[in-house]
Amino acid sequence: MDRYAHRKSACTVRLVDNKGQAMPGQKVRATLKKHEFKFGCNIFWLPAMFNERVPAERRALIEKMWESWSALFNFGTLPFYQGRYEREEGVTLEAETLKTAKFLDEHGIAMKGHPLCWHTVAAKWLMPKSDEEVLENQLFRIRREVSAFKEYIHMWDVINEVVIMPIFTAEENAITRLCAKMGRVQLVKAVFDMARATDPNATLLLNDFNTSEKYRELIADCLEAGVPMDVIGIQSHQHQGFWGEEKLQEVLARFETFGKPIHFTENTFVSGDLMPPHIVDLNDWQVPEWPTTPEGEDRQARDFLSMVDTLFAHPQVEAFTNWDFADGAWLGAPAGLVRLDGSHKPSYDAMKQRIWTDWHTDVTLMTDENGEFTVDGFRGEYELQVNGSKAAFTLDKQNKQQTVQIK
Repeated sequence: MDRYAHRKSACTVRLVDNKGQAMPGQKVRATLKKHEFKFGCNIFWLPAMFNERVPAERRALIEKMWESWSALFNFGTLPFYQGRYEREEGVTLEAETLKTAKFLDEHGIAMKGHPLCWHTVAAKWLMPKSDEEVLENQLFRIRREVSAFKEYIHMWDVINEVVIMPIFTAEENAITRLCAKMGRVQLVKAVFDMARATDPNATLLLNDFNTSEKYRELIADCLEAGVPMDVIGIQSHQHQGFWGEEKLQEVLARFETFGKPIHFTENTFVSGDLMPPHIVDLNDWQVPEWPTTPEGEDRQARDFLSMVDTLFAHPQVEAFTNWDFADGAWLGAPAGLVRLDGSHKPSYDAMKQRIWTDWHTDVTLMTDENGEFTVDGFRGEYELQVNGSKAAFTLDKQNKQQTVQIK
């Protein structure tokens, strides 16, 4: 039995020339160029590549990282944390973020904005406002950001970590206060309704690190209230060690019952010492340095593949986003697939093996007397090569017959 059969399709392609005539007896090479599955990673560092104020040595490293990043991933997460995106009310990072989004779009990278509403990295200038004004601001912000990026970003983490939001005590913020007053479901509905009204075609996610029954109950309550949620987002920051197959299957079983697509939105595996198990809030672990180690890198690669293999085998999982790409980002952890100098770790090479070898389709076929051939492989965007000419072709779940013109 093929563990990944649900990721594949077969399609009969009729090849025609620039006059629309069938092309029998032709050798055709069909190569998968971009998976339908979203293999992703956050890419918060990319704007520095376009900033002339960044030292040339740093920009050169960013360019090196981009080459490695784009050789692996087809899906990137861009930052919209209000406390950083809009440090002063009305003064945003829209221009530089748009430049980054346009660049990614030109390179065929699908994007997600993260997040539109969150109680952490919240704007300090919201604090003096009334709850009514804070809600008005959040709805205004959602309308502004989704409208500005509609051409490039078609997916959003609308609201982040709602299970803990109204009882969050690590730092005072206006969003926790608002959520406590409105209630979780009412706030979720308000922000989702605005995101949906602004872009009816966007894919909208609820995202949380809490994978317990509390999150399942929140999702059920939100759906019952008519929240236009498209995807369930699940985080797995595994700084204290790999969840293991048993917990992973337990989490999948808990959320697959909704019948909705599942995205594993933020996934961390460290390649150094593991964080002590007694730490409850990962942000509480502060160390002067957290180096990667050879033993840790081997463990990271094994754990990474164990999780990705299981998720790719699950029919409702449609995306996996690694967090982070390079070491030393969130919490200073050695959580990257590349080291600080941009060199690849075993986890990078292992993931590349999966995407471009184990889960890849590259076949040479012949058209029959009717100019037809059948592609059977992993779904996604393909390049067809015939006699030095090329054409694009998408292998999907719906279309079992297609006509492709070679020009």
